Amino acid sequence: MYIPAHFAARPDAVENLLASPGAANLVTMTDRGLLATLLPFAFNPVVGDHGALQAHMARNNPQWSSAPTGEALAIIHGPDDYISPSWYASKVEHGRVVPTWNYSAVHVYGELVVHDDAAWLGRHVRHLTGLHEGGREDPWAVDDAPEKYIAGQLRAIVGVELVITRIDAKEKLSQNRSAADAEGVAAGLRSIGREASAAAVERARS
Repeated sequence: MYIPAHFAARPDAVENLLASPGAANLVTMTDRGLLATLLPFAFNPVVGDHGALQAHMARNNPQWSSAPTGEALAIIHGPDDYISPSWYASKVEHGRVVPTWNYSAVHVYGELVVHDDAAWLGRHVRHLTGLHEGGREDPWAVDDAPEKYIAGQLRAIVGVELVITRIDAKEKLSQNRSAADAEGVAAGLRSIGREASAAAVERARS
């Protein structure tokens, strides 16, 4: 990933993207060539030296069974948006402005480990479900479903764990613009209902 110094993500921003419930594109080189799958993941900080991303995929998905080789890559995205030049204060001052795209991205590299056992998968799906259901008024739990049904569902998936070796992270959030331009970007994003993106622009300048 190309990361100019002023767009390098701060450690706290990386930790937030890893720890927040979300999904990542898992990319691996296999004997079929490059394969990729979008997977919900959970970050486990105690695995290996740098933690691990834990996920699962359908047993019929060829990505896990096609002999993954070498480094694997998970691509995590934060908020991303088109940025209109009309939001910049400098548009009025001199007009030398063009559109751009704001985004946050973390590229997580590591060794892919496959977990094909019900015990690991059972712990994983309960934890992953808890991350997403925890804040709900009436949260659903895996054990709300019949035990036999859940056992059948677990047989239809395999676990995949990316044991992290290195991370590249970038936040392109108007840090290269003036304070007035950045304020205009945040206001413009809020005007179209993009609160998370507006807050990210403000956080990047704090």
